[in-house]
Amino acid sequence: METLSYPHVEETLYREVLENGLEIIVLPKQGFQKTYATFATKYGSIDNHFAVGDETPIKVPDGIAHFLEHKMFEEPDGQDVFAKFSKQGAAANAYTSFDRTVYLFSATENIDDNLTTLIDFVQRPHFTEQNVDKEKGIIAQEINMYNDNADWRVYYGLFEAMYQKHPISIDIAGTVESIYKIDKDLLYRCYNTFYHPSNMLLFVVGGVDAEHIIELVKRNQAAKSYVPLGNIERFFEEEPGAIRQSRVEKKLHVSLPKCMLGFKEQAVHKQGEELLRQEVISKLMLDIMFGSSSPFYQSLYDQQLIFDSFGFEYNCSEQYAFSVLGGDTPDPDKLVETIRAYITETLQTGIDAERFERVKRKKIGNYLRMLNSPEAIATEFTRYRFRNCDMFNVLKYYEESTLDDVNARLKEHFDFNQLAVSIVESPST
Repeated sequence: METLSYPHVEETLYREVLENGLEIIVLPKQGFQKTYATFATKYGSIDNHFAVGDETPIKVPDGIAHFLEHKMFEEPDGQDVFAKFSKQGAAANAYTSFDRTVYLFSATENIDDNLTTLIDFVQRPHFTEQNVDKEKGIIAQEINMYNDNADWRVYYGLFEAMYQKHPISIDIAGTVESIYKIDKDLLYRCYNTFYHPSNMLLFVVGGVDAEHIIELVKRNQAAKSYVPLGNIERFFEEEPGAIRQSRVEKKLHVSLPKCMLGFKEQAVHKQGEELLRQEVISKLMLDIMFGSSSPFYQSLYDQQLIFDSFGFEYNCSEQYAFSVLGGDTPDPDKLVETIRAYITETLQTGIDAERFERVKRKKIGNYLRMLNSPEAIATEFTRYRFRNCDMFNVLKYYEESTLDDVNARLKEHFDFNQLAVSIVESPST
């Protein structure tokens, strides 16, 4: 068992990689009643073209990772996995993102039983033609529901505008047409590739004993047999640097129009800690400029150009990077115009030094408070781990950040040639 110490945040993790390749990481939190566990695979919606070892590459239907997540909760004996967790005093859930699928539970009791249940149901797939066909109708309804969801459509409309080739522009659930191309053999092919223990991470945080947890998982895995998996190679078409289109509009019945702006990065070659540093500096920059305590935010609010729905985010990986900002607005065109003018002015004047220091302190405080949330730790740790970054280095990069770093990032990120706008408004607007 390997010990990973982070004295600057007073945390110690314990790690072990089993013979079958499964990575286990445990973060004991003394005095915490709740335990939170995630069993995650490095497999998300963008992984639709792949090969293992010398296999012939296969291109699978869009939405299959999300479809697989749904099917994992169906047990061979018909037992309801959620009911089992509930009976054991746990709340369970799962989600699929662009680059990972995560199964999780939180509980204050019966941790061993719940952890065993989590591992076993994820490692016990049960796909038949009948249950797969039945699921298609259920997911088709979900897709249609999201197609009528204005917040979802304005968000994904932005990806469609920004990206020309990369599958990030495709809805995580796929389309009704794509999911009807899925069968049990394809599900097993994807499962056997991406749900192999060597492509997965079990992370447990809370009031637990690390040695006990690792021994429990060791015994569980020793009773199961896995053939070694070759290297998984993922294939992506080369994404052009330019956006697909500068503006997309959709018509849905909404009380107020919704408007989002996205800046697509052209240079996406960074990896590991360099990528993490870029994320930290970018998030700091966006908070300084658009955070709810910023003068610009207050100005937009006073003009009633934005409301509490206004927000922003920065997302980056080895293949894509972008910022998103926006929300409900009575006048999308004026909002876009005002934001463009503000960015142009800030590019000329730079970031205010006093505000930089204030927001930097705030971000550090928010990070330290996050370390008191087992849910947030588990979610963030897995996300960073699968991108070859270390969540516990975030504090270091915030502390080391300078005004020059933020101003340099400002000039690097905001390129109006890379700006795409997505708008959803009522047909009568």
